[in-house]
Amino acid sequence: MKRSRIDAVIDGARELAAAAPMPLPGFAAWSRADWLAAAPTPAARPALERGLGWDVTDFGRGDFDRVGLVLCTLRNGTLAERDSGSGQTYAEKLLVAQNGQETPMHLHRRKAEDIINRGGAALVVELRPETGDGDIITLVDGLERAVRAGESLHVEPGQSVQVPAGVYHRFWADGGAVLAGEVSAVNDDVDDNLFLDPSPRYPSVDEDAPARYLLVSEYAELLAAG
Repeated sequence: MKRSRIDAVIDGARELAAAAPMPLPGFAAWSRADWLAAAPTPAARPALERGLGWDVTDFGRGDFDRVGLVLCTLRNGTLAERDSGSGQTYAEKLLVAQNGQETPMHLHRRKAEDIINRGGAALVVELRPETGDGDIITLVDGLERAVRAGESLHVEPGQSVQVPAGVYHRFWADGGAVLAGEVSAVNDDVDDNLFLDPSPRYPSVDEDAPARYLLVSEYAELLAAG
């Protein structure tokens, strides 16, 4: 993806959240320079280690308008906390999908999550078991439901669907942009995503313009630098 496009869609996501209104934490407004200045300080290290901040991806497809997503990780535990079952064992994300824009079929081995429509158009969510075609017993808007493999659930603003660990799912916005949320177990985007059609989780970036935002996929280099 072109860096100029990445920065522009983050601007758009911030504007959509502000109009909702869904106030975002202060770091969501930080520039790349702000993050680079804060990175050496002890106060900023937990945010970097937990992957808090912006994430824009086209899942390696090169067609962001059709397949892509904008995310901001608002809070997250560490893998050590996840594995010990103590401390911060949960995560929350903001998700923004434009009309017709799809997040492709994937599952998480460790993470169960609720996908919540926070506002805008309908979010269509499709669930499939990892093997076979049986029903998936889950919660839709807080009520237990047997969902048929491949059934399209239209999640309206305020509604939610639970995605158990090990269940394939994809989703897309229908009829306009969607401001969505994800509440889950600790999030691990490096090792806990399995795509049905193998896809990179993070995009390759064409540095066609000076970067204004720092992406979570770029934190590892800062952490390695100490």
